[in-house]
Amino acid sequence: EAAALAAAQAGGADVRQATAYVSLEPCAHHGRTPPCAEALVAAGIARCVVATGDPDPRVAGRGLAILRAAGIEVREGVGRAEADEIGAGFFCRVRAGRPLVTLKLATSLDGRIATATGDSQWITGPAARARGHLLRATHDAIMVGIGTARADDPELTCRLPGLAACSPVRVVADSGASLPAGSALARSARAVPVWLMCAEDAPAGNITALEDQGVVVHRLPRGADGRVRPDALLQALGGQGLTRLLVEGGGVLAAALLAADLVDRLAIFRAGVMIGGDGLPGVAAYGLERLAAARRFSRQSLGETGDDVLETWTRHA
Repeated sequence: EAAALAAAQAGGADVRQATAYVSLEPCAHHGRTPPCAEALVAAGIARCVVATGDPDPRVAGRGLAILRAAGIEVREGVGRAEADEIGAGFFCRVRAGRPLVTLKLATSLDGRIATATGDSQWITGPAARARGHLLRATHDAIMVGIGTARADDPELTCRLPGLAACSPVRVVADSGASLPAGSALARSARAVPVWLMCAEDAPAGNITALEDQGVVVHRLPRGADGRVRPDALLQALGGQGLTRLLVEGGGVLAAALLAADLVDRLAIFRAGVMIGGDGLPGVAAYGLERLAAARRFSRQSLGETGDDVLETWTRHA
């Protein structure tokens, strides 16, 4: 808001008695800039239309209170659903300290992501793969497990025309810091950031070799299973300011996040092919014994993407 006001005033606009439309409650605290609510008051606006509130405890209604105390008319909730969707990642980081997690799977009709030999290129068609790249461009970070990183040697960038600069931070969950220094990810780490999330006791030599390539290494505690704790991993990403995380596999990482109840959304591309029970599952076993304990999701959309189908799901509250 402050930047918009400054731009308007610099251009000679008189904003006194004007109406300000904002998607998020004006802030009430001093950060990198002064409070936006105070800037709106100083500008002399008469009315402020606010889509949704700011859950940040430094704001949380205080911004609106500043406006009302100055005699500014405030209307809340106009376009709330749209604003809440735009800000979903930010809200998740503020409330839970972690990014909003979307698990993306590209599977056969029987839920497999590869054959028994690991052959997975390509289950889905060009349109679905392009849509997957668009998903990458709309997230702050993309994460895979070390199994996927080693088996596929992926780039994890957005390769749609004109959107290469929107490639997200590339994150590898790798407890032992075993990502090969010659992998596509490590070799390109200075061009597009790569963060390795390893255990505190991962081999120092492995870490040094990766850091020499430009990989940023985060050391985290192990869980009871010996792997980096999923909650600690996501908290570390949230602490770096990331608000939306796209998880692209593999099955072991997906299972760990689901078991820890850390998946908020699903994006499932389903292709018209059957692989069979010996194929690799999209989600590995994670010890679920009772169906009542399974996390339920509500379908948000279902549509065709070329010859494939894309379903999006959101977790029940």
